[in-house]
Amino acid sequence: MQSIEILAVVDSVSTEKGLDKDTLFKAIEVAIASASQRHFHEDADLHVMIDRETGEYSTYRNWLVFDDGNEEFHQETHVSPNDSNLEIGEIFSKEQENIVFGRIETQAARQVMMQKVREAEREKVVNQFKSKNNKLVSGSVKRVTRDNIIVDITNEAEAILPRDKLMPGEIYKINDRIRAVLQIIEIEGRGQQLILNRSCPEMVTELFSIEVPEINEDVIEIRGVARDPGSRSKIAVKTNDGRIDPVGACVGMRGSRVQAVSSELGNERIDIIIYDDNPAQLVINALSPAKVESIVMDEDSRSMDIAVNEDNLALAIGARGQNIRLASKLVGWDLNIVSSEEAEAKVKVDETEFLAKIISSLDIKDIIAEKIIAAGFSTFDDIAYADNEIFKDFIDSEEEINRIKSSAEDSALLEAMGAVEEEEENVESLEGLNLSEENIQKLSIRGIKNKDDIAELSIDELQEIIDLSNDDASSMIMKAREHWFK
Repeated sequence: MQSIEILAVVDSVSTEKGLDKDTLFKAIEVAIASASQRHFHEDADLHVMIDRETGEYSTYRNWLVFDDGNEEFHQETHVSPNDSNLEIGEIFSKEQENIVFGRIETQAARQVMMQKVREAEREKVVNQFKSKNNKLVSGSVKRVTRDNIIVDITNEAEAILPRDKLMPGEIYKINDRIRAVLQIIEIEGRGQQLILNRSCPEMVTELFSIEVPEINEDVIEIRGVARDPGSRSKIAVKTNDGRIDPVGACVGMRGSRVQAVSSELGNERIDIIIYDDNPAQLVINALSPAKVESIVMDEDSRSMDIAVNEDNLALAIGARGQNIRLASKLVGWDLNIVSSEEAEAKVKVDETEFLAKIISSLDIKDIIAEKIIAAGFSTFDDIAYADNEIFKDFIDSEEEINRIKSSAEDSALLEAMGAVEEEEENVESLEGLNLSEENIQKLSIRGIKNKDDIAELSIDELQEIIDLSNDDASSMIMKAREHWFK
């Protein structure tokens, strides 16, 4: 490739495509290096440098400085410290004679260069939309395929709306107008792509931001959204001005604002609730109008047992469990609905189990243990750090009180050590499943703590917790089940 040709290509493509010249020079450097590769060993590391002023280029080959006494030393990719006068681990570079390209090499170089130019064009377009990531955009349908809808969002940019990001039953034809949330997503092998989504929670948030001016003015905040696309959503709202009712502002006069959002979403039902920093109160708000009798929280597993009376049980659970499922997503806790009778029975069972524990661990009589339970103590920590005055109603000796508290402290420590050992065993059991710390945390929140827990899940259940393809979810579950068959 002649220097004058390189300069001419850079000038013309830069003018036509509006791309930076340095980006084009780098694309041509990669193209020349790729086309030159066929004349060297397949493992050779080549790079090309083009003079930006003259268009002249030079070809260089790199070797890694490596111990020539090591059995992994490879003469095509490695060079010894003696031959390079460099330290092990450094890169030795040597200029090579430029390859004279034939027809095949020229064609290969052109293909690589055009691919790099297309990537640069796509990156330029993506950069223009960085500020609109997760924001609502509108466009017109340009093309409809089996898997995707191609949407023109500007005269120069197209975005892909996958069919699985549509709401159930939605159909679009060419030239139809469409509104969706723009998401910039990294796709392996293809780089960053402009993807549209109508089924995500941000769709609800963005539509309310348009209909409710107070949200854009930061007078009202949307603190959480849980969504079953096309069917039902729950949003938690909070006001920063005590004079304004956040629910009323979002509903609007005679429901005009919430109805406008619902209409855009195919008449999706939208529940608007008051946000509360207390997760228990937030759950009560989220399950309204069902009345909650009591809540038992387990902060370690982030789960709640919620008791409601028989009359409210069906209302709290909702059709096919939708109401409790959305409330769980909104709050971020695992919610278990039980009847008041079941809750009382569970409390009795827990009290009986703890009664047996303290009789054994604290070496006390049954009647003293029963009075400790009646005083409201439910853990060894509660007993260990309680005020001595509480025990004086049923224990005369100060020495005995201190002995009981000391024994309770020891028992609490043993329980904590056992919990740590169990957690370490659980983490160790998850090794080999290629789970990130973030995904392990997501699983732990839902009570999934070891291989056996994952092995008992279905593909759909696993995908509800962490973002995986069907194949990856299936592989992970089968990997977790391997030890069952050994």
